[in-house]
Amino acid sequence: MPEFVSWILITLAVLALIGIIFEEVIHINKAQSVLFFGSISWVILFAASIGTPEHHTIEEGLKENIGEIAALWLFLTAAMTFVAYLNKKGLIESAIFKVLPQQISERKLMLLTGLFAFVFSSLADNITATLVSVALILSLQLPAQKTLRFAAIAVFAVNSGGVAMITGDVTTLMIFLADKAEITSLLMLSLPAFCAVLVLIALLMLPMSGEVTVTKTSHDLQQVDIVVAGIFLLTIMTTIAFNVLFDIPPVLTFLTGLSIMFLVAKGMGEDTEDDPIMDYVRRIEFDTLMFFLGILMVVGALKEIRALDSFVAVYEYLPAWQANYLMGLFSSIIDNVPLTAALLKSDVVMNPAEWLALTYAVGVGGSLLIIGSAAGIVAMSKIEALTFGTYLRFIVALLLAYTLGYALTMGLGTLTFAQT
Repeated sequence: MPEFVSWILITLAVLALIGIIFEEVIHINKAQSVLFFGSISWVILFAASIGTPEHHTIEEGLKENIGEIAALWLFLTAAMTFVAYLNKKGLIESAIFKVLPQQISERKLMLLTGLFAFVFSSLADNITATLVSVALILSLQLPAQKTLRFAAIAVFAVNSGGVAMITGDVTTLMIFLADKAEITSLLMLSLPAFCAVLVLIALLMLPMSGEVTVTKTSHDLQQVDIVVAGIFLLTIMTTIAFNVLFDIPPVLTFLTGLSIMFLVAKGMGEDTEDDPIMDYVRRIEFDTLMFFLGILMVVGALKEIRALDSFVAVYEYLPAWQANYLMGLFSSIIDNVPLTAALLKSDVVMNPAEWLALTYAVGVGGSLLIIGSAAGIVAMSKIEALTFGTYLRFIVALLLAYTLGYALTMGLGTLTFAQT
């Protein structure tokens, strides 16, 4: 491959990264920009390699790249369709208001908000979990300064809750699909991630002392809605169990669960001309899926020209636990999806405990800056007072919580795998 082609592809990758970081400035959806740069990178690769032995290698590389993306896409489509249905029917909101009392202290409400965001994000994607959490925060009609504290808790808790479950964070799913960590090992991340959330809540609740009146809304839930929620939870548990017992890929189990949801909804009369059950597939965040497609194509192209070898260099000069911690800090500036994809494609060699630490780092590290994660971007778009500068006020507390969670992850992983 001519050297100038490599430089062209690296330039396109940099432009894609700039498009992600400055999405709000250039007013171009990051899914649109990275899909263009990802597609054009592969077009250039094929055109530049025609008539050379490398052409077949690139063709095989594209097939592998598309196969990895397809598994990720199908899994996320199934999971997001479940959540889209439950959210539209108001079941999630109803569950929240059932737990919350009419009158509650601000400190207790902050704790419950953080716990909800943590638990819900392990079941749903980060964007949906953030949207629901932010809607709850805005409904409280708190002063701006207090709303900011709740928002910081929500962003950190959403990112923390997702790291332990393949249904909760796409980087966790990517690391699992790359066979770097088992489901049972990933579940251990719940403990250090939960402890980190509690620490952040304790730090940010100190100035809070007032009472809040919760305005509740009611939804007319049908029996089919409860049944679909049960199918969703059963699908998650079955996915974990079947992967551990029979090594069944999670995407297969989730597609089975989705098909059962469709059939049950049809049988219970939910599938009507006015509200077809299949329409909920169209309600998912397709721009998110297109973003994953584009960025994974960009990274896949870089792998073909061996441009990812520089990522390994960090691990040659620093111990893996230090390098992973830095990757978490980088993920607050660079989107964690391309960062994780690049590390996986560069074939970094680490033990199971270190892979767990990386999973926590790239999943939670993006919480340090408001632009570092999808949860932060969504929260910023919905809460007027939440900006890069106002969120930066909490950087010390966020960094302390992240560092504690990372240290606990390393300790727990080292202890667990030392005994095996």
